[in-house]
Amino acid sequence: MIIFRYLLKETLKSQVAIFLILMAIFITLRFVRVLGDATDGEIPANLVIGFLSLYSPVLASLILPISFFLGIMIAHGRLYVDSEMTVLRACGVSEWYVTRVTLFLSLLLSLVTASVTMIAAPLAVEQEYQLREQAAAKSGIAAIIPGRFQQTGSSDVVIFVHDVDTSENQLRKIFLSSVNTQTDETIQLVYAESGDIEVLSDGTQLLTLYNGQQTIGELGTKAYQSIAFDTYRIQVGERQPDQVRRKIAASPTIALLGNSEPAAVAEWQWRLAIPLSLPFLTLLAVPLSSVNPRQGRFGKLLPGILLYLGYFLLLMSARRALEDGKLPEQVGLWWVHGIILLIGFVLISRQRSTGVKVRKIIKGAK
Repeated sequence: MIIFRYLLKETLKSQVAIFLILMAIFITLRFVRVLGDATDGEIPANLVIGFLSLYSPVLASLILPISFFLGIMIAHGRLYVDSEMTVLRACGVSEWYVTRVTLFLSLLLSLVTASVTMIAAPLAVEQEYQLREQAAAKSGIAAIIPGRFQQTGSSDVVIFVHDVDTSENQLRKIFLSSVNTQTDETIQLVYAESGDIEVLSDGTQLLTLYNGQQTIGELGTKAYQSIAFDTYRIQVGERQPDQVRRKIAASPTIALLGNSEPAAVAEWQWRLAIPLSLPFLTLLAVPLSSVNPRQGRFGKLLPGILLYLGYFLLLMSARRALEDGKLPEQVGLWWVHGIILLIGFVLISRQRSTGVKVRKIIKGAK
């Protein structure tokens, strides 16, 4: 039991460290991208943290397998380099026992990963879509950046705001330009001291300006008309949040089970493939972590990473083929797991009596 707990602790410690490092790296990259969208005015700045938090479950489901795989190889590689595994072997602890202990840990983590891929990740994707729709249909004041020319929902309207008073939801010193290129070359220039944006129930955005001046004319001519106004209203955006099509990734897992479309079948098998990959990765990582002390703990890390990449690239290729209807549902992604299971069995059994007998038979046949 002491050896059992020790192996679990060392493996889990390395896995958690790698998981946190990878999560920090990818969350930072995502933060830069979302921050860029906020800077461009595509999403309000106050929703940046919300987008990052909703991205975390999806990212965690993808990082858990690679972190577990690398955690096994690094933790067990250290045991080999420090000759601890040699001492364990001398005490009767076989590689198969180490594999069984690690398989036990992989089953526990598979349950955690399954809860993320089957429940948490689809909910997070759905919430992210809703958040984007809210950001699109929300009052444009949150997305207005003072001191910058911005294009509104209407492609022919450009607005410039000198200052934004978020406490009173007021825009200060507004310049607006629009060109109607569909019917004629009419250009409209509007300047107002203040204004606000109103969002109607159907998602339409109306910009209301106060105490300003409107100038209308045709491009290429000198005939312009200037009109002063107290209140001026113009539509700057039209959104229909309820009609945005949901992606299959946001569908609940239960809904996918009753859907026979190739895309739904591929999504369901993909969600199952991620937690299912952990035991198969264990069969690869445990024998690959066996290194000579002179090689160092990272001696076989590169072949292991290449094998891992091959595994998940095959899964993604099979998923794409299944979505396109090029693979039957019965074949799906299962054949990829079968190949990895066969490779893992060969690696595990090479030092066991069964593997030795098979090699002797093969050599005798030659």
